[in-house]
Amino acid sequence: MAEVYYITNHGTLKREENTLLFENGELRKTIPVEQVEEIFIMSEISLNTKLLSFLSQHEVPIHFFNYYGYYVGSFYPREKNPSGFLLVKQVEHYLDPQERLFLAKSFVMGAIQNACKLYSIEPSPYVEELRLAKKVQEVMEVEGSFKKLCYQRLEALTGWEFERRTKRPPSNPLNALISFGNSLVYAKVLGEIYHTPLNSTVSYLHEPSEKRHSLCLDIAEVFKPILSEKLIIELINSGTIDERDFLKETEFCYLTQEGKRKFSKAFDKLLNSTVSHPKLRRKVSHRTLIRLELYKLIKHLTADQPYTPLNYWAL
Repeated sequence: MAEVYYITNHGTLKREENTLLFENGELRKTIPVEQVEEIFIMSEISLNTKLLSFLSQHEVPIHFFNYYGYYVGSFYPREKNPSGFLLVKQVEHYLDPQERLFLAKSFVMGAIQNACKLYSIEPSPYVEELRLAKKVQEVMEVEGSFKKLCYQRLEALTGWEFERRTKRPPSNPLNALISFGNSLVYAKVLGEIYHTPLNSTVSYLHEPSEKRHSLCLDIAEVFKPILSEKLIIELINSGTIDERDFLKETEFCYLTQEGKRKFSKAFDKLLNSTVSHPKLRRKVSHRTLIRLELYKLIKHLTADQPYTPLNYWAL
């Protein structure tokens, strides 16, 4: 089974015959390309077009993060399963105000129901506000006010200071973890979109724009409570990550190389762990839950079945 590889050490990644080779002064490792589903690069890596061409042939996306853990972009091989019909349907649902509003509300509803149990929040007031929203901007406002409460609860559950949400740059360790965790979720959702006929640039909650795979931001709303925030709580409360895993400057705070390695390892373990799926009547991985969510969206866009967001706690 193909795996996700996370590179947190500095070095060189290149093609060597029909394998991938990573090496630096201390390590030399070969990886059969057939074993690679996608690659997350979180350090200073040298590579060339020969490698990118090789990875493109084998349909392997690469996600790049800078020194501070920010997601900066992806190498996205030529689309694997393009569908002109589905692209037309995606655009039609974006252009129709009611169809777009329905999907925007659905993604935020997914975020609310997946976060409420995690944070012991009563969802009713936010669900009602969401029901009454008439525009996508109003949906975004509901999501924003709900996230403020979630972050307050996150601060209480971890005992780590939060203050307010700061992104570029994060101002403290908890903000740094949120930024890094969310970036991993965005990139992973994008990697899953690549394996479907969906176009990653057409979105509904977040406004589509140039040079942005905005659909992954929509889908990530459903999964951030599960794959990022829940994981942050577990890593802090277990002592797996502590203050030694952060680089602090005057107004900046970032995960160290070791901190990123710890988080990535736990993230990958979570993606590969399984839950029972009542409809499929079998266990599926958290990674598969993302793929299933994308295919539910496809069924909605093609009028096969209305989209309902994943309720993780009902699994």
